[in-house]
Amino acid sequence: MFRKVLILSASAGAGHLRAAQAIERAFLETNAAQVVKHIDTLDYTNRIFRHFYAKAYLDLVNDAPEVLGWLYDALDKPWQNERRRLALDKLNTRPFVKMLNEEKPDIAICTHFLPSEIISWLTAKERLHCPQAVVVTDFDVHAMWLCHHYQHYFVALEETQVHLEKLGIPAGKITVSGIPIDPVFTQQHDKTTMRLKHGLAPDTTTILISAGGFGVGNIERIVRPLLELKHPAQIVAICGKSEELRSQMDELAAKIPVNHQVQLKVVGFTKVMDEWMSAADILLGKPGGLTTSEALTKGLVFCIVNPIPGQEERNSDHLLEEGVAIRCNNLPALAYKIDRLLDQPEKFTQMKQAALALSKPFAARTIVEKMCKLNLS
Repeated sequence: MFRKVLILSASAGAGHLRAAQAIERAFLETNAAQVVKHIDTLDYTNRIFRHFYAKAYLDLVNDAPEVLGWLYDALDKPWQNERRRLALDKLNTRPFVKMLNEEKPDIAICTHFLPSEIISWLTAKERLHCPQAVVVTDFDVHAMWLCHHYQHYFVALEETQVHLEKLGIPAGKITVSGIPIDPVFTQQHDKTTMRLKHGLAPDTTTILISAGGFGVGNIERIVRPLLELKHPAQIVAICGKSEELRSQMDELAAKIPVNHQVQLKVVGFTKVMDEWMSAADILLGKPGGLTTSEALTKGLVFCIVNPIPGQEERNSDHLLEEGVAIRCNNLPALAYKIDRLLDQPEKFTQMKQAALALSKPFAARTIVEKMCKLNLS
């Protein structure tokens, strides 16, 4: 058993936080540590740096995704640019370094590359004696996840393990765990029961669109073409915390005739996303690492629209290759793409089965169990 475990995330998007929360819960449920703390690294940085990492990231997602993609590719040079990036991090994370020295954890588990890089530097300078594990929260591994001082890496796919090995990470220090998700997503719910519980028609194809916990993205542009579907369908639009987005979607829903074969249900921030996924057949939108892992566990088929250049583009490639997704690059053709899929029920069923086969629902527990074995060895 560990005395103290720190789980370190960063609130640049919701995914890193959710992965950390899943690992925290797994530690608590298995009684594998006396003390478990989940800490947002950005809470221990200066205001300007925190703004850059959090708000600026969301602004780029919404307003300039092509810039984000350019940065992703420009910085994806393994073992290069480390000194310049680390110099910036060191300058802005002194409170984080102080916190680590005060907490003195037995192990740090990082679901974001910012804390892992700082811990690696402190270890190299012998200013911190705390092993760390790095949990990669996308299907591919970007160069910014690489560090020299670590105990273990946890990744989503065997291909990612091979990639790390080619970059010099020993095979014995890599586990293909999957991306950690809340164990609530492993609970099986009857699809019809969940639809009735949430006011949906029990026997109609259900398409789930999520803007994420932060309510980013203009999902109205996605919903409007769906109203042209030839197959009866119901669209569930999860708007997250954005009241503006929810208001826009409510206005659109009010304009849809009651007898129209495509209906729209608008939902704000929800704590039961697992139930909405259980009620759905198709997840439509951006393939973020956490949302994708949750949806795979529910056997959802993906319709990928407007993935963020960079990590989500690479996630898309994996989903398409594994046969669990279709992609629509032109929104005016969105209804056509989904109608064509629904015209092939056997293929649709095969894609659902492929999603379940690709899923790793118990990733968080796998990570905890592996860390406990390493701690005992």
